[in-house]
Amino acid sequence: MELMNPYQVAQQFGLKTLEKSEELSGSKVSLKIGLPRESSADERRIAVTPAGVSLLKANGHDIYVETAAGQDSGFPDQDFTDGGATIAWSAQELYKRSEIILKVAPPAEEEYDYLQQGQAVISALHLGHTTEKFLRHVIAKNITGIGYEFIKSPDNSFPIVRMMHEITGSMAVQIAAHYLENNQDGQGILLGGISGVPPANVVILGAGIIAEYAARTALGYGAQVYVMDNDLARLRHLENALDRRIITTMATPQYISSALQVADVVIGAAMVEGHRAPCWVTRSMVQGMKTGSVIVDAVIDQGGCIETSRQTCHSDPVFTEYGVVHYCVPNIPSNAARTATTALNNLLVPFLLDIGDAGGIREALWTNVSLRNGTYVYKNQLTKKALAQLFDMPYRDIEMLIASRL
Repeated sequence: MELMNPYQVAQQFGLKTLEKSEELSGSKVSLKIGLPRESSADERRIAVTPAGVSLLKANGHDIYVETAAGQDSGFPDQDFTDGGATIAWSAQELYKRSEIILKVAPPAEEEYDYLQQGQAVISALHLGHTTEKFLRHVIAKNITGIGYEFIKSPDNSFPIVRMMHEITGSMAVQIAAHYLENNQDGQGILLGGISGVPPANVVILGAGIIAEYAARTALGYGAQVYVMDNDLARLRHLENALDRRIITTMATPQYISSALQVADVVIGAAMVEGHRAPCWVTRSMVQGMKTGSVIVDAVIDQGGCIETSRQTCHSDPVFTEYGVVHYCVPNIPSNAARTATTALNNLLVPFLLDIGDAGGIREALWTNVSLRNGTYVYKNQLTKKALAQLFDMPYRDIEMLIASRL
């Protein structure tokens, strides 16, 4: 018996990967949406699945997928064409044919010239590594830039950030367990211990979503888990959510320094939404850690919260400093590319349908508060104060730009 691929299952049994159902009612305008292949060899995700393409196509939109764009996440070109997409044989062709570019990572420098005047780009921005050059380029081309990190729902949650952080938190502990092994220059200890042998000490910096899922996974392994934050309410929430199975402390320099001296694993998860991550761990604190202990800086894409961190990649993920193994890969969910792609699809396809129903990007910014919150460049203007402060550039509030009809 021949096994069906996910697209065929979706077609035959009506299953969709979207979290909420959408009626196939046809949109007000037909959007031309491009899904380019990510230029980095370490980025394996694509933003929309073939089932998502099928739903967008059924609502009257044209989807262009660069050849092999979904290959690393388990979705070959044939699945996309079965869903109604058109295959573009180069990035240049795809950018020329698309009104909206939907990416995982922000456009790389080699893609700058492909961007078209007045295009919309929806992607992560990677606040810790974005550049003034990129911002000035998209401003000059009148790009509408919407960043995953900024998309905020009316309830003040960040849905795309949350979804990726759930994956990151879970994977961070798996990664740390691997690098504790002897053949990875670790201490040679088992994260959860065994009968008569105590478990590893896992110190998690921050009490947000990454921290919660890291704590859940570490507890599942059987580790002793410490969570540190400077927000007492968040610590209390996490402690209650995990049935008081974790030890919580305030993230003062004294407490952090003491905890790191006994830590076998440190998960860096301290961050502020829409801003660079705060640096909580100094170089001298890392020097005081045990040889063979492991640091996973899970917010390195936001600049990192540990002074000794520097960005690495999936093909060369670790370095050792002061005898401590550092794992500082910015796109951890890329190593679970199929899960991460499906998660992105669940959240992004409804946004695209809303844009079509509204009549285009400009109209959608009036009606969709999440997309409006996510916009960092609009009408040749920077619209985020945090970016303006970071690069000493002028900015205009997005609400004012929309209201003025510029």
